[in-house]
Amino acid sequence: MKKLFFKSLVVLFICIGAAITSHAQTRVYVKVGPAAVVVAKPAAPHTTYVWVGDEWIVKKGAYVSVPGYWAAPRKGYAWVPGHWATEKQGDYWVPGHWRGI
Repeated sequence: MKKLFFKSLVVLFICIGAAITSHAQTRVYVKVGPAAVVVAKPAAPHTTYVWVGDEWIVKKGAYVSVPGYWAAPRKGYAWVPGHWATEKQGDYWVPGHWRGI
């Protein structure tokens, strides 16, 4: 019984690890970042909602803008907006995310 439990646990960890690595973002570097997108924010559906600004995603090796949206706040978390970062290889997009507070 212990062996079966242990084997099941190992398989579970392997599956979780595979799922995590399959969602890992590959950085795409650019010499010049895309032009800023002018955004007209619609009215918030509720006074506590948080604006999740435009993001950049990679499609076919190029950055494509994804429009922002209003999101319900998450208790114990704050929204950290996405931003461009620079390394020796060039600029790349760091996606926005919820961070625990």
